[in-house]
Amino acid sequence: MQTTKKTIVALGEALWDELPTGPRLGGASANLAVMAGRLGSHAVPASRVGDDALGQRYCGELSMLPVDLSHMQVDPVLPTSTVSVVVGHDGQPRYTIHENIAWDAFEFTEDWRVLARQADAICFGTLAQRDTRSRSTIQQLVAATRPDCLRVFDINLRPPYFSAEIIRWSLQHATLVKLNDEELPQALSLLGLPTTTQDEAGWLAAARRLQQAFSLQMVCLTLGSQGSLLVTANEQHRHLGVKTTVADTVGAGDAFLAATIHCALQGASLAERNEAANRCAAWVASQPGAIPVEWPGVEAVLGSTLR
Repeated sequence: MQTTKKTIVALGEALWDELPTGPRLGGASANLAVMAGRLGSHAVPASRVGDDALGQRYCGELSMLPVDLSHMQVDPVLPTSTVSVVVGHDGQPRYTIHENIAWDAFEFTEDWRVLARQADAICFGTLAQRDTRSRSTIQQLVAATRPDCLRVFDINLRPPYFSAEIIRWSLQHATLVKLNDEELPQALSLLGLPTTTQDEAGWLAAARRLQQAFSLQMVCLTLGSQGSLLVTANEQHRHLGVKTTVADTVGAGDAFLAATIHCALQGASLAERNEAANRCAAWVASQPGAIPVEWPGVEAVLGSTLR
């Protein structure tokens, strides 16, 4: 799989994860962009930080990683976001997400309009649309992309920050959607679609139902330690996951999605996308925090066949 530079714009939260071990860079925008950049894409985190010490430190640490920070917005009033994270015995994180912070106030600037036109892929989620200001900007940016842009919707259901209206609009304007096995029945129920059993046959039926209802190019269903399922109109591929010793799962879903998008833009097969995505997710889960500082390299994480 040969790599050419494609531009991936990651729209979303910029924040500090307050972990038991201390604050770490986080947020869907940075998590996804850093992994995409490490894999070889031109990765652009499009988010907003405060004009404060935490915002300066955030951009300073992120500038040392393979991302393009030239489109980061700075809010003159609202503070940089922090999120309290408690990791359970199962390695699963529990979040306390604070409100009225910088990424609630995205602005649809000329700079971001031009960026949308340059994007080969643009990724947006549910959480960053909780405030009407950022929701309006995200919707305008998605509308401003080229017809061939891969528009990626990450369904991250963090109560109470989602609604059927937001999910439906996002699916109607997406070409690819990613969600996990816990979010799948919730999303189907909110959309008024039949839910199915939580097993192999049920996952496939539900993913296919979602793909057909919104004419999606691909549905990515992550299944925790049981791997993942990728579904298109004509194909599906099931991966059983990569065994690893879990430090925590913060950012693993973002790493999975980054690899999926990167590989899709390179024309990789479903099997190659699934393999790369599971390897990247497993590597992040084996490290503390969403953006591990030390990167062993593409070959070490993906293996020689997927370089």
